[in-house]
This record gives sequence, C-alpha cells and structure tokens, in this order.
Amino acid sequence: MGKAIADFHTHTFFSDGILSPVELIRTGHLNGYNLIAVTDHASASTLERVIKEVKEDCRLAEEYWGIKVLAGVELTHVPASAIGMLARRARACGAEIVVVHGETIVEPVEAGTNRAAVNCPEVDILAHPGLITPEEAAAAKKNGVFLEITVRRGHSLTNGHVVNTARQTGAELVINSDAHTPGDLYTPELLEKVGFGAGLSRDELTRVIEEAPRKLLQKLEVRRRNEA
Repeated sequence: MGKAIADFHTHTFFSDGILSPVELIRTGHLNGYNLIAVTDHASASTLERVIKEVKEDCRLAEEYWGIKVLAGVELTHVPASAIGMLARRARACGAEIVVVHGETIVEPVEAGTNRAAVNCPEVDILAHPGLITPEEAAAAKKNGVFLEITVRRGHSLTNGHVVNTARQTGAELVINSDAHTPGDLYTPELLEKVGFGAGLSRDELTRVIEEAPRKLLQKLEVRRRNEA
C-alpha cells in the first residue's frame, strides 16, 4: 500500500483550529502529506474572507515546498435549505473544494443537512455524515459527493455505519483528519488503523487511500477547467 497521504478536511485559526494556514500545511508536509486541503468552518458571513486569505498561504507553500494545497471551506451549521446557494457562492469566491459539515451524532446539525449536501453537485465532500441513509448515500454517488470516514473523536463513532451504507450504494469514501491541532494530523500508520477500524477490507482501504483522492482531484480539475 502506498505511503502518500491526502487529507481533504483541516482547520486553522481562521475558524477553530490553533495553527495558521502555513503552519498547518508545514506540519502536514513533515508528516508525509503530499496533499492537504484547508477547509475552515464558514458560513455566509465569512466565506469571502476565509477563502481569499487562506489562498495566499496555499500558493506560497505549493511554490516553495512542492505540496499540493487546496483552499476551501467547510459549510458548518448553516440552514440545510441554504447549502446549495452557499456552495455556489463559495465556488464563485474561488473555493477549490467545498465540504459540508454533516449530521454527526454529537452536534446539533439541522436535520436535512445530509440530504441537501448530497444533492448539490457543487459539494465535494460530506464530512462525518453520522447515520446517513441509503437514499442519501445513493444520491451522493449520483452527484459525485464523497462520504467521509473521519479520524475526529466523537464524529468517528459512526464510521462503521458510513462504510456499510457506502458499500450498499457504491458511494465513494475518503478518509480525512478533520484536524484542529498539529496532533490531529495523521501518519500513514494511523490512516490505515482508522480505515481498518471502520471495517474496510485491505482492498477497500487501498482504494480509499490511493484511488479515491485521485478521483476527487480529477473531479475538481474538471470543474476548474469548466469554470475557466
């Protein structure tokens, strides 16, 4: 199994993380990351500022360290009915990846958030989707929305359910750290343990770690070219 690491869901002090964007990227780089997405919590009041400011460090890190960095957002605790509008607005502001904070069982996310996210083609990842239904997972597959297996405490309690539901529907899975501190960023060894702990077979884990990030990047690149 390859040792390259991709992480599409992290946070800085632009929301509730503790590192600056460039500090977070540097720490990931030292952990062996070849790709990291900076996806701070955002809503209508912060989209433009967060995307613009994060992009500065992303481009700096790519130029000097050779790590692929995506500037994006995690739409968090927003009204479910506003997700489509806010995802499109994030894209218009230059977000390279759009994550939606899913219906984790440990936070009061509005019911209907998962459904709204998986039915929105502008959304790339539904993070920690909790007790996602087969119907929602089928919609995720149809619209190219990846479902997250998460490393984060609490949110990870339903990883096994997410894996089983994705198996039933063919929805794509990706493992992310949801990092808020340097210690949250994973190593190749932890990445594998989280995957196996979620119930993935070795073949499934290989697909999630190696193939899924490539598929997601291809999706993002196609969208970028279409918007150019």
